[in-house]
Amino acid sequence: MSNAQLANALLQACQQRGIMLATAESCTGGLIIAALTDIAGSSAVVDRGFITYSNEAKMEMLGVSSATLDAHGAVSRESVLEMAAGALAHSRASLSLAVTGIAGPSGGSAEKPVGLVWFGVALAGQPVFAEHQLFGHKGREFIRHETVRHALELGLKALG
Repeated sequence: MSNAQLANALLQACQQRGIMLATAESCTGGLIIAALTDIAGSSAVVDRGFITYSNEAKMEMLGVSSATLDAHGAVSRESVLEMAAGALAHSRASLSLAVTGIAGPSGGSAEKPVGLVWFGVALAGQPVFAEHQLFGHKGREFIRHETVRHALELGLKALG
């Protein structure tokens, strides 16, 4: 499925369940919310998108703790869990998708290479879920596109 088809399927799944959706995006810079709002009628289920590229934005907009960022960094399981939970807490949504990663071409390290992306999914009433993907050093555009795709897939998976 294309990203547009995945976005459409996720919007339909949210609409069928009567829930709103929010995103918390770092490495994608708003590409997930853009994929969703490119579709006519998305306003029925899209509440908002948080573009939290800086650590300050993650703290101010989503309530990610400075202790988490200091201990684990922005690109971590701990940070994405707080991002996903914060998107729910600071919106009217019942489903949130959060992403934080290293799209490159620079900024990677041995522990956190370019292409590492953490995904968080929060569904009201459920534990927040997180996983990571290693997309490899295949270029910024590829990593960001695949991050959008995987986030949309995780949203669909969360809704069953």
